[in-house]
Amino acid sequence: MHELEFHFDFLSPYGYFGSHSIEELARRHDLAVDWCPMLLGVSVMKVMGLKPLLDTPLKGDYVRRDVGRLSRLLNLPLGRALDRPPQSSLVPSRAVCWAKRHAPQIVPELVHAIYAAMWATGIDINDPEDLARIEITETVDIRALVSAVAGVEAGNLLRLEVERSIAKGVFGSPTVVVNGEPFWGFDRFEQVDRWLASGGW
Repeated sequence: MHELEFHFDFLSPYGYFGSHSIEELARRHDLAVDWCPMLLGVSVMKVMGLKPLLDTPLKGDYVRRDVGRLSRLLNLPLGRALDRPPQSSLVPSRAVCWAKRHAPQIVPELVHAIYAAMWATGIDINDPEDLARIEITETVDIRALVSAVAGVEAGNLLRLEVERSIAKGVFGSPTVVVNGEPFWGFDRFEQVDRWLASGGW
């Protein structure tokens, strides 16, 4: 295996936290990161038939406390109140899927820029034109990206990515898949590290 699969939804603050650690985890084991967008609206609500996390009694209150606590621990800014979550992750997820196919060298920077916009700054990215608001280097042709995300191909690529994640048993963000073994949650990164170091158990 030469890649570590990082399955994430931009709607997830835990995915935001995990995106800041996954590359270092992969580097420790001489692996690259395969950035794999998934959609919680499909996995949680449609496939599993569950409510969104924040709408779940008791658990929602815990998550509000936990996310703030993790933000402080990791020194990662939260510019968005959890009770004002992003409305959708379709556009940014389509952008990543299109970039994986046509410009893979920009994918890590693109993921980090979108997460920073949505969670550190609190920008909503609900329309392809909103991508022009993210802070990214000149290596990315934003106008080309905006045009591509509005097209049919980007939507089809995201659909295939979501289907692939469900086939692998992915239901939450983030999930790391190691040679077919899924580890759900940012708090499982230490287990992933040990699994890779030991060859599994």
